Amino acid sequence: MKRVDDFRLRLGKHELVPIMIGGMGVDISTADLALEAARLGGVGHISDAMINTVTDRRYKTKHVKEKLALYKHNTDSEDKSSVKFDLGRLEEATRLHVENTMARKKGPGMVFINCMEKLTMNAPKETLKVRLTAALDAGIDGITLAAGLHLGSFGLIEDHPRFRDAKLGIIVSSVRALQLFIKKNARSGRLPDYVVVEGPLAGGHLGFGMDWAQYDLATITNEVLQYLRDEQLDIPVLPAGGIFTGGQATAFLEAGASGVQVATRFTVTKECGLPDEIKQEYFKAGEDDIEVNQISPTGYPMRMIKSSPGIGDGIKPNCEAYGYLLDANCKCSYVTSWNREVAAHPGEKRVQIWDKTCLCTHMRNFEIWTCGHLTYKLKDTTHRDANGQYQLLTAEHVFKDYQFSTGHQIALPELSLAAEPA
Repeated sequence: MKRVDDFRLRLGKHELVPIMIGGMGVDISTADLALEAARLGGVGHISDAMINTVTDRRYKTKHVKEKLALYKHNTDSEDKSSVKFDLGRLEEATRLHVENTMARKKGPGMVFINCMEKLTMNAPKETLKVRLTAALDAGIDGITLAAGLHLGSFGLIEDHPRFRDAKLGIIVSSVRALQLFIKKNARSGRLPDYVVVEGPLAGGHLGFGMDWAQYDLATITNEVLQYLRDEQLDIPVLPAGGIFTGGQATAFLEAGASGVQVATRFTVTKECGLPDEIKQEYFKAGEDDIEVNQISPTGYPMRMIKSSPGIGDGIKPNCEAYGYLLDANCKCSYVTSWNREVAAHPGEKRVQIWDKTCLCTHMRNFEIWTCGHLTYKLKDTTHRDANGQYQLLTAEHVFKDYQFSTGHQIALPELSLAAEPA
């Protein structure tokens, strides 16, 4: 019986263990998590989601505080057109995070950065170019374009000296999206180095409507593989979303995929950036505790644990401090919803808003618990102590379980003293 380790992911001259840890934003995919994947011979991601906030926490910069001070006069205004990111600070934050991560890299694997294109930041094209360019300047091994499919992304960096050196990949949820991207970027003479096919069981934002349950990862992956064969394009394909065991990963590899992208099982590792008490919420979640809703201001459906504190929480919009989801027209649908509820409930100190959420603030505060559909199975991957606490895993343990397991077996970690029953 074959294992994941019997296959290799080839990206140019690099031959890798075909396991990629997906990019989870706002430092949930920490540098430590990405570096473990690289050390073990696979691919790890950091993320540039709310990068200024991340560097403030990690490297003691003051980007958020100083941005808020600059625009504090505007907090009561519905007009957010003046709330701009300082592109120099954005570049500094990206470079700082990437350079510090890459300086620590060891092992034969690679570290990529997940670039969420839906972080429009009141100037989508300008901020995206700075983010991409700064990551390349700082030495990142590759960039995965995610959370949207900005068809002009390659064009923004085609003059960069590393445009053909760094690995550039895209995430799609249909063969049609891949076709559009390749057609649009034909003039650059630059194909994606890899394609992540994200299915309907993935965590966070989905590339589907609320009819997501009608779709199937294996079917979409096969359609993408067939299209590439028909077009005689040699682009590695990595399915993602709901791949919970090494056996499931191996089945995709045997069917023609070059690797797999996985994330859910790494949310409960010690290296993951989620606070430990929230990792326990992931362990405890049942299948009925997980929902796909439409509260994200991006317009994409989003999967999360439905007891997330940020759902229905009507805090005042924090665009002046954050503002990552202000679009090209200076709008965020949460701001619209908040203004509506405040007008409908004059004099109330706090309103509740159920149709949208202030995603920037709540993701920063770890109060929107995004998750994959199979999060409810996490409790089966570890031990539980007499007090009901689940033993956290290491990224190495989970990675190697994917790499070396056969069938649908899941290797439990060595029982720690803290997890031993009383």
